[in-house]
Amino acid sequence: MTGILIAVGVVAGIGLLIGLILSVASIIMAVPKDEKAEAILEALPGANCGACGYSGCSGYAAALAKGEAEVGLCAPGGLACTKAVSEILGVNTGAVEPKVAVVKCMGSLDHTSYKAEYSGIMSCSAALKIGGGLTACTHGCMGLGDCEAVCPYDAIHVKNGVAYVDDGKCRACTLCVKACPRGIIEIVPKKDMAMVRCSNHDKGAVTRKLCDVGCIGCKKCEKTCEQGAVKVENFCAYVTPALCTDCGACVEACPQNCITYFKAK
Repeated sequence: MTGILIAVGVVAGIGLLIGLILSVASIIMAVPKDEKAEAILEALPGANCGACGYSGCSGYAAALAKGEAEVGLCAPGGLACTKAVSEILGVNTGAVEPKVAVVKCMGSLDHTSYKAEYSGIMSCSAALKIGGGLTACTHGCMGLGDCEAVCPYDAIHVKNGVAYVDDGKCRACTLCVKACPRGIIEIVPKKDMAMVRCSNHDKGAVTRKLCDVGCIGCKKCEKTCEQGAVKVENFCAYVTPALCTDCGACVEACPQNCITYFKAK
């Protein structure tokens, strides 16, 4: 009996000693917290989307606290977040340009078609690996909803074979941009302007056969824009938001109706 008690005592003593050593070590080796970074992290939305260019909210908060990052890079947080961070850092808020995601494709099933029947995994990324995707246009939206699945704000949905963004809900977190295997979702300034809703780079004759609303690179939009905001490169037009005055000239000139008015909500 005495031997058992001694053994129990030894084990208990060893456990107590180890606990004491770990407690002391945790104090000595503790990494001091950056209170400013912690406060900034609390002010950020916690989306961890990477839209700011850093590895999530904690990475951005640490960079801000060290003075290594600009205030106002958090698109999901918007102006309210920028103001809160500015107060913590003691700097001016400055101008924050709201942004929104836009799907540069209008190729719904009313305007284009599938080149084959697809019965695989309901994912654009998966479908792309089988013969380059299921749509006739190899540049357009496949409509299987990878973007919709990752959106935390319920801002993007697939309707009739093509994705649409609700700019009233979108926070420009860039998750849909990263999820789209064809790269047809773009983050643009949230302002009234013209928008080319096509990403096709085939020659005009080919595009006409594939989609009723595809850009054919005719350059009529480019020629009519007095501000030089519209350029056609590789058979597809693009509008530079900073130069666009929303005059509507390019919208009226487009024979394919693939340039639309974008009205920010």
